Order: sequence, then C-alpha cells, then structure tokens
Amino acid sequence: MNFWTKKTAEAPVKIWGAGTARSLRPIWVAEELGLDYELAPIGPRTGETQTKEYTELNRKQKIPFLVDGEVHLFESVAICRYLIMVYPNDQLSSPEALLEKVKEDEWVSYIYGEIDETSLYVMRRHRDLADIYGASEDVVQSAPAYVQRHFGVLAKHLEHQQYLMERGFSLPDVLLMSCLDWAVHYEVPVPQVLQNYRNVIAERPAYQKAMAINYKDLFGG
Repeated sequence: MNFWTKKTAEAPVKIWGAGTARSLRPIWVAEELGLDYELAPIGPRTGETQTKEYTELNRKQKIPFLVDGEVHLFESVAICRYLIMVYPNDQLSSPEALLEKVKEDEWVSYIYGEIDETSLYVMRRHRDLADIYGASEDVVQSAPAYVQRHFGVLAKHLEHQQYLMERGFSLPDVLLMSCLDWAVHYEVPVPQVLQNYRNVIAERPAYQKAMAINYKDLFGG
C-alpha cells in the first residue's frame, strides 16, 4: 500500500488552533499548498484545549494540532513539515539531497530555538502571561537585545539571497516570517534587510489569507 497516496484520498486534514504565531504556521502552509482542510480555531487559553474531547485527541492540551487520518501531530514545525512532504506543490520547496535537508533543519532549529522559544516566547511568558508564569521586568527588557543579535545573523545570511534556502521559499521562511511579525508586534527593532525580506513575503496571497484566518479579530472577520 502506498501510504502517501492513500492519505490524499481520505477526508480533509483537520487543524486545531488560531490566534498565535505558532498556529499561523500550519494554516499558512496549508494555504500555500492549496490544501482542502478543516480548521477548528480554538485559542490556547480559552478553556477549549482543556475539554474532554480535545484532551482525548491531544493530551498535551496545546495548539496547533493536526489530524490526518491516523496521523496525529502537535508542534508547528512537525505539522508544517508533514504537510509539505505529504501534499507537495511548487509553492513550497522541499529538500531532496541530504545536505539540503540538514541545512534546512539547521535554520529551522535555529529560528525555533533561539528566536521563538528563547526570546519571543520568553517575553510572552513573563509579560502577556505574567498572571500564569510571573512577571519579570528584567527578562522582558533583556530578551529584545538577545533576539536582535540573532536577527543580525539572519540579516547577514539574507544580504545576497531572497530566501533562507537558495532553492526558494521553504519551511524556514515560514518560521522566520511568523517570528518577525511577532517581534514587530512586540516593538523589537528589526534590521533593514529583514524588513525588506518581510515586505516581500507579506505579498504572498497565501500568507495574507492565512493571516486573516488566524487573526480573525484583527482583520474584522
């Protein structure tokens, strides 16, 4: 049996989650791929992730979350990679050679580890979610300098190429763009090279549609 062929013939993919930078990623990828999918736009701290029905699907009680037949996935990176591999098209490039695969993993890990988790989410945790995790003005003040240092690394890499991977727009760009939007929302200064990069990607129709879906309240949906 060809697993991937079987998957495309089944019911639409279902994605849970909306309203955050991390939930934007699988929605955006699904739109880039022209995927027939169903969205359950539950929020991260609305009580919807703690329901019995959702917990039976995802005991971590987090978003985003994906179900595609027998495949259940949490974590935005894993969900996006799965969609790109299983439902490929020419809008999102996917690595073929081993070196390309590991270089893509390198950028994905770097962006998620250093910019998302260690910088922006730390700011969210101790500012927006201070009632849960505790306020820390020192952390909130120091995190922007940390993320700016890593923005400098990315800006240098993008000085002479349009996307993070030479072959074209790909998963690392989805992650970086979501983090740039997050940083701008937090008023973290962004180098001009990354501002230009962000302006170009913001013109992608799938990105614009995903933003309107993910941030429905902001777009008056």
